[in-house]
Amino acid sequence: MSSDNHQQQNGMKRKVEEGSTTIDEEHQSPLSSLLPQPQIRSIVTQYLQDDIPSHFDVGGHVVGNTIQTAELWMKSPGVLAGIPFFNATFDVCGQCHITWESIAIEGQSYSNASGQNKIKLATVTGPVSHLLRGERTALNTLSRCSGVATLSKQCVAIAKSNNWGGLVAGTRKTTPGFRLVEKYGLLVGGAATHRLDLSQMVMLKDNHVWACGGSIERAVKKARKVSGFSQKIEVECQSLEEAMIAAEAGADVVMLDNFEPEQLKKDAKVFKEKFPHVTVEASGGITMETMPAYFSEYVDVISQGKLTQGYDCVDFSLKIVH
Repeated sequence: MSSDNHQQQNGMKRKVEEGSTTIDEEHQSPLSSLLPQPQIRSIVTQYLQDDIPSHFDVGGHVVGNTIQTAELWMKSPGVLAGIPFFNATFDVCGQCHITWESIAIEGQSYSNASGQNKIKLATVTGPVSHLLRGERTALNTLSRCSGVATLSKQCVAIAKSNNWGGLVAGTRKTTPGFRLVEKYGLLVGGAATHRLDLSQMVMLKDNHVWACGGSIERAVKKARKVSGFSQKIEVECQSLEEAMIAAEAGADVVMLDNFEPEQLKKDAKVFKEKFPHVTVEASGGITMETMPAYFSEYVDVISQGKLTQGYDCVDFSLKIVH
């Protein structure tokens, strides 16, 4: 962001009431409408229960319930993501009001944020004990969601700069209990989520095939019999031959797994010439640094587990005004 500190700290604010939390609707990504509020509240409530003392909150007793204000600061470069979860945390804590600064735009990169150049993003007002109860949970979700979005946006930018027209995608390698936040971060960063869970798309991996006696055809046909027309079927393949068998059996997507880049591009070309409407996904140990070697007009998707397993968190702090 090129805004100076005066603009960063004194930008126009817009507020809209939602439950007990005042949020800035215009500065939430349009993607926030993907997240049903009851679901977010349920997830955030679980996060808070994991952190809130089971009996007495002595720290809360020490500070009391006077109305105070805390400011949210971004302290390292990255992409802002996770505003809906931040809002929901203080909504669940109760009696808190959030005002987002006009520069706080989800999906925006703040390349100049640092410990010496902190950027003010929001103000939270409410009973001070409530602010402190929600502080760490709100920051944890925001910093991690922003970390996923940051890495995702970097990878998508590399794809665009190389004129590759396919999709950069995450995988199902997400943190247990934190999947929705990380998948949301992928979307904010411009990447594809891949399947959200086991029921969204059928993926037949090597273990499934081996457990079915080693027959890809049998596994695909058995899956199709119960999944019907409404679900896609993807098959993890270790060779061009396996990919051909999967497509002939009716697979919608083939994953060319752990291929060397040149072999992958060669095999993807041969495969697409015969099955132009079957999606080709490249996966297996691919990183932001090695991804360009896999770009090909015959590869539709490149997925990376690192997007939700190896991201760096973005640093935020929430400080009581004193």
